[in-house]
Amino acid sequence: MAHIHPTAVVDPRAEIGRNVSIGPYCIIEAETRIGDDCRLEARAVVKSRTTLGVNNEIGEGAILGAKAQHLVEAQPGGTLIIGDHNRIRENATFHRGHANDAATIVGNHNLMMVNAHVGHDARVGNNCVLVNNSMLGGHTHIEDRAYISGGVGVHQFCRVGRLAMVGAIAKIVQDVPPFMMVEGGGSTEVVGLNRVGLRRNGYTPEQILQLKQAYRVIYRQGLRWSEVLTILKAEFNEGPCAEFYEFLKSGKRGFVQERRISRKATLKIASVEDDDIENEAGDQKREAA
Repeated sequence: MAHIHPTAVVDPRAEIGRNVSIGPYCIIEAETRIGDDCRLEARAVVKSRTTLGVNNEIGEGAILGAKAQHLVEAQPGGTLIIGDHNRIRENATFHRGHANDAATIVGNHNLMMVNAHVGHDARVGNNCVLVNNSMLGGHTHIEDRAYISGGVGVHQFCRVGRLAMVGAIAKIVQDVPPFMMVEGGGSTEVVGLNRVGLRRNGYTPEQILQLKQAYRVIYRQGLRWSEVLTILKAEFNEGPCAEFYEFLKSGKRGFVQERRISRKATLKIASVEDDDIENEAGDQKREAA
């Protein structure tokens, strides 16, 4: 049985699951499906052609399934499909696909904070975090466990790879490869691997070392792009490193570049990350001996 506040407006053609809670002044349009155990706080709006899985929490004022922001309007437009166990906070906005047969798809166990926006035809994987005021343009693709910090704008058609972390206020206009850390602010450059995220997700020191070696092939050796892909395919074709080749070979917008220290710098700072990598390599050599 659903628990519907008397001030909520629920179209009788909407499909409401078991133990759904719909708060004050919510609006649920026709052609919507809300799965079991979902909770909608006050003033949440679920537009037509929207599907919610089970156990989703929708914050106050969120709008799910509004039509695409596009110069050419399609009628009735596409769909919005949201998976299970997502937390979508206050005033977030998710738009449905643009064309009638298109879809915006959000996976499972994601956290979308206040004012987060997911544009039409976007794809968001599982266990992702979108921090306050982050914005995904149309046709963007955010892979599993990516972290998009506050105020980040992701340009339409861009991809952010798995377990990448994008710093606050970054402007993403090219693809972010998997496992990368992108500095925010005015820089928007790759500054290394997302080592904290890798460790928290159970990656071993050996796997992190392999990822660092692949990172150097991509960003540090000055190779032609065809050479980079050839080396990645031949030498990094197992484990997490194999994701680099699969991601990079399909890029169409180019990739966020690495921040490099000027050659004129008289004092070069050695990062803790580099020290850790060298120590891990030394430990491995000593164990082999």
